[in-house]
Formats: sequence, structure tokens, C-alpha cells
Amino acid sequence: MRKLILVLGALLATHIALLFVRPSGAEQAPTGEGLDVGIVFDLGGRGDKSFNDGAYIGAERAVKELGARVRFIEPGEGSDREAGLRLLAAEGMDLVIGVGFIFSDDLTQLAKEYPNTRFAGVDYAVSLDSAGNAIQPPPNLAALKFREEEGSFLVGALAALVGKSKKVGFVGGMDFPLIHKFEVGYRAGVKAVCPDCEVIAQYAGVTPEAFRNPGKGQEIALSQFQSGVNVIFHASGSTGLGVFEAARRRGKLAIGVDADQYGEAPGYILTSMVKGVDQAVFDAIRQVKDGTFKGGIYQLGLKEKGVDYIYDEHNRGLIPDSVHARVEALRQEIIDGKITVPSTR
Repeated sequence: MRKLILVLGALLATHIALLFVRPSGAEQAPTGEGLDVGIVFDLGGRGDKSFNDGAYIGAERAVKELGARVRFIEPGEGSDREAGLRLLAAEGMDLVIGVGFIFSDDLTQLAKEYPNTRFAGVDYAVSLDSAGNAIQPPPNLAALKFREEEGSFLVGALAALVGKSKKVGFVGGMDFPLIHKFEVGYRAGVKAVCPDCEVIAQYAGVTPEAFRNPGKGQEIALSQFQSGVNVIFHASGSTGLGVFEAARRRGKLAIGVDADQYGEAPGYILTSMVKGVDQAVFDAIRQVKDGTFKGGIYQLGLKEKGVDYIYDEHNRGLIPDSVHARVEALRQEIIDGKITVPSTR
């Protein structure tokens, strides 16, 4: 009890916003299942139309299908995110999920302190030992990682084939290894179909705040469009909303990220490189429910349907059949191991 009081005090001191609200549809969920889940969102929180919203959708599905009781914590600006995770662990949650690489070190520490609590980290940043080998997380911690470079490869090829220019653009949020995976995969995809194409890549900043600066995103995108770029892929959270606005203003195309973002700028979104954050969150909760949860590193790529790109009735008119066939052939080559997509610069 004393530890819980101390944690609550820390939360108050850092102004973390607690969302003790079930997802919509919770009132129809089965009761008495005894599955309590706590989720701490990444910077930007709900409403980013991307990463955090994907985690929310997975939790909402768990409420409806598994009868889970989900408690959310949305960190305030500049707050101590570790305090949110610690509060949930101290309350005895069956599963505590941190959404975003920024939680990696905190999750590792808490998993050691609370060995009987299960933890999961979406986009968990795995550390390497002196020999370059991945250091396994504690046995009660699932590191959920995506092969973003594989999905980014496909949208890079798509951008080069549709762009009708020898220049394509990339806007990243925080200049950080995780986002480099998007850039590197995108570059590889561009070069696979257009070896002499130029990729202009810029970042919004070097801190997590770079993921929620639409003004900066628009500024960078307008500059790239001015230089001759016709298509820009963003991996920048809500900063990407500025990229979409720039595409709308200039009559150009943008590529969304993490979730299908077509609705943010209909007619100007060529496609979106989607990550199965919703499925990963749901699966982690389901595994706790059915007793199959195991810690370790989980890699989710094209083969595992962890990443993909959107091709549907909304954007089909922007993608010629021949281009779609070419990109699908590249997808199969990656799945078959004929193409190895790089993930580092």
C-alpha cells in the first residue's frame, strides 16, 4: 500500500492524465473474466490516427471478444512515463503494455521488479551485447517488434513507380534508429525499381516531441515538393498531418504510416504502410487469457502479416494495375527470402 501511495504521489507531481475509461462497447463485454490490462500510451496519446489509436483498437477488441477490463494512462507532456507503468504494475494488473520504444528501459526494470506480472512493449528497443547479439528481455516481458523496413520497402517501390519524378521524399519524426528502419527500407524499395532516383529524407527533430509537430511536418513537406518531389512517405506520428496538408495544398501525394490514413486527406494519400499494432496488442491480451503468454522477442514482418500497405477501393485508382503487380511480386520475393531488406543505415 505504501508503494502504491508513493506512485500515486509521483503521478500527481508529474501531471499524468489517467484515462480510467473502458473502450466504447465495454458495456456489452462479458463480465467476471478477471482479466485486467493496463496500457500506457506513447507521446501524442489517443487521436493520433496512427500508432496509439492502433493500440486502442486492439484493446477495444479485447474488451468485446475476451471480456478484458482495460485501463489506460495517457502521459502528459514532459511527464514521467515510468510512473504510469509502475502504477499499473503495483495495482496487480494481469498485463501491462507500454506503447512505444520510449518505454523499453522502464519495462525491462519493472519486469524484474514484478516477476509475477506480465509485460509487453510495442516497438520495444532491444539492446545488444558486446558481440552484437540481442539481449533477451526478462521472461515475463514480450518485446513486440515490427519489420517496418519490409513494409516501407513496398511503399518505396510504389512511390518511385507512381511518382513520375526522379525524386521522392521521406519525413521522419524523431531522428532515432527505429525511424531509420522506415527510411532505410523505403530507400531500398525506391532503388529496387529506380536505381537513379534520389530520396530526400528529413526529420522533424531529435526528441519525442518531433512526433507531434504538424507545423514542422508541413514545412518540411512543402520544401520537398518545391524541390521536385511528387510523393512523400512520412513516419512521424501526428507530425505527418502537416505532410498531408502540404500534399493537399500542392496537389501532390503522401503515404501514411502505421494505420490506414486515407481519410485524413482523401485523394491525396497514395497508400499507407500499416503496422499490425492492433493485432499485436490483442494477441498479447489473448495469450494472457488462454495461458500461452511467453516473454521473448517477437518479430512481425510481411510473412507474419505484421506490416503491409493499403490497396483498396479508395486508392486503387491512384495505382495502375501494372504497378500493383510489380509491388506484389516484390512482396513475394521478400517473403521467400529472395530479397533481404536492410534495417540500418
